[in-house]
Amino acid sequence: MVRLNKIYTRTGDEGTAALGNGERRSKADLRFAAIGEIDEANAAIGLARLHAHADLDRTLARVQNDLFDLGADLAVPEGGEKGKSRLRMVAAQVARLEGEIDRYNADLAPLTSFVLPGGSAASAALHLARTVTRRAERAVVALAVREAVNPAAIAYVNRLSDLLFVAARFANERGTADVLWVPGENR
Repeated sequence: MVRLNKIYTRTGDEGTAALGNGERRSKADLRFAAIGEIDEANAAIGLARLHAHADLDRTLARVQNDLFDLGADLAVPEGGEKGKSRLRMVAAQVARLEGEIDRYNADLAPLTSFVLPGGSAASAALHLARTVTRRAERAVVALAVREAVNPAAIAYVNRLSDLLFVAARFANERGTADVLWVPGENR
């Protein structure tokens, strides 16, 4: 599917890049912004995996692969001949995330306040990945305001930030080691 023999091509030296359908656009285009934000979320999840236990690591590995699917989905605009046969996110990927959220959330201590990012290294890294994912979601939604975007792609990135929140709590000894916000504590 992908074959890269040469990393630099010089084709983007003037500030444009090609989408998966061959169309060239400015690298500042909202579609490239969304793809880049998804890529950054994937990298943040890769860092979080360095601290994750085996089961959570497997979950995050699946997510990283899905994020490449999501990037491929965004790389080819909906419609047109090339858009019809391209890799697209599907509802089953969103449903799988929901199942993972429910599975990890089932063992968590109930929340009594908002959670501050921190606690363990794994939790802090997952919270950072969550915030990067929320930014990626905003970029995908901004694109969807201007152009057609697969609804499953939007749902996936929205659900992913929920999974990362629950995973961060799970990594903090199933929520018992969460760092909680104390309103006005330092007044």
